Amino acid sequence: MKFVMMGSGGVGGYYGARLQQAGHQVAFVARGAHAEAMRKNGLRIRSELGDAALPANVIDDPAKAGPADLVVVAVKLWDTENAARAVASVPDAAVVSFQNGVDKDDVLAGAVGPARVLGGVTHIGAVIAEPGTIAHTGKLQRVTLGELDGSRTARLQAAVEAFRSAGVETVASDDIRRVTWEKFVFLTALSGMTALTRKSIGEVRAHPATRAMLLDALRETVAVARAEGARVDDAFAQKQLEMVDTLPAGMVASMAQDVLRGRRLELPWLSGAVVRRAERHGLAVPAHRAIYAGLVLHAG
Repeated sequence: MKFVMMGSGGVGGYYGARLQQAGHQVAFVARGAHAEAMRKNGLRIRSELGDAALPANVIDDPAKAGPADLVVVAVKLWDTENAARAVASVPDAAVVSFQNGVDKDDVLAGAVGPARVLGGVTHIGAVIAEPGTIAHTGKLQRVTLGELDGSRTARLQAAVEAFRSAGVETVASDDIRRVTWEKFVFLTALSGMTALTRKSIGEVRAHPATRAMLLDALRETVAVARAEGARVDDAFAQKQLEMVDTLPAGMVASMAQDVLRGRRLELPWLSGAVVRRAERHGLAVPAHRAIYAGLVLHAG
């Protein structure tokens, strides 16, 4: 298959490299120092699952890629609309977003048409360690793909088989909307609480006050998900809290790191999105309102 990675940071760079290693054709859309390093020295992966160093076809505009089978959108959430318009120029390609959030597929559908959008969720810890180098933390690298209407199609099966050929744990889902919301439930609570407190998840879950707020944040997003029609179980919040207890104590979400480093935050598309959607349904979400109010002046 031919892939275009719209965004070649931790997620796009890592998966693009693994796909290329497996023999697929990959074009990496990147800019700045990271792009220059990739052009000059290739793309390097550091991972417990195996390091890699490979040449990279780096472009600054997805239109330069020509026809492709699948475009993977992996940019920061504030770049979603620009990225969606840009990838509309790739002929014939289906488009999947591996971004966080629950607004992404609607934005893509508005730009490229709903028929071209494939639903997608990923679970991975990967960042740009330095220009041209992606660091993958741990061994988790899971991709879930699904048609937005729950159907099984040839393009879905082809994408699933491609990622599996690259050694990536890959799941075909007939309810990708539920999977997307379930990740959103977890992520908004983890990112919100570690960013708000500037503390690791170990500290957040250990103190009774912050643990209670963490559970409240999980429950609030479950309520919004259900109001939006996603089939998320009522017990999901408690199960996620139990899962949080298994995470490394020192873990912090990327938004917490962004707060500490003075970077722009994805807050409007995380807790901010919970608040906006809750208002439409007349739901009270005090934990996420507190997270949003506590961080909005840092959002940039």
